[in-house]
Amino acid sequence: MKSITILIADDEAEIADLIELHLKKEGYQCIKAADGQEAISVVNTHSIDLAILDIMMPRMDGYEVTRQIREKHPFPIIFLSAKATDLDKIAGLVRGADDYVTKPFNPMELVARVNAQLRRSMQFNQSMQVMSKPALEAGGLIINPEERTVFLYGKPVELTPKEFDILFLLASYPKKVYSTENIFEHVWGEAYYEGSNTVMVHIRTLRKKLGEDMHKNKLIKTVWGVGYSFNG
Repeated sequence: MKSITILIADDEAEIADLIELHLKKEGYQCIKAADGQEAISVVNTHSIDLAILDIMMPRMDGYEVTRQIREKHPFPIIFLSAKATDLDKIAGLVRGADDYVTKPFNPMELVARVNAQLRRSMQFNQSMQVMSKPALEAGGLIINPEERTVFLYGKPVELTPKEFDILFLLASYPKKVYSTENIFEHVWGEAYYEGSNTVMVHIRTLRKKLGEDMHKNKLIKTVWGVGYSFNG
């Protein structure tokens, strides 16, 4: 099992040592930083699972550290600060922190908040892994649902969000025939209404972008009187 590493950034060494002592009792690894720039250096050179940041640090404050972390990393951040007003707490959360603990603090409460944030983070990551879908490949076509990109014979195909959703729906179940109503309800998330030619228009432009006029075998097949299917 992967060990969990926590960054503790505080210019008061006694506080950082106290936090480290309690977190190590929980089995966590800790890396300490005495200022904001050192904290960023740690994040850039280590795999961090959670950060505890003081706001008022030398060289770079906790707000700026959080801003730079959030450009690249989604791990939880807990602010630990003597700034104790409701406005201070709101400002910290708005700037990207996940929790806010005021000084003086109860070390056991901080540990409990660390555990809660890590638990939520792990549950979210597991959910994302379950939701992740593999790329689809067929007939020279590569569809990547995570990046929402499409390549045809190695060349990128620029699709609108709805065109991508239609293509991915059809390609996910090759040979299955989807009626116009089915496609509309899956992609638009609304009940289909009579007289709408929205799906037909999107299919037409999708086929054009896939260059079907240049290929004898069409990727999107029309089943007359029924709907459409993927023919990859």
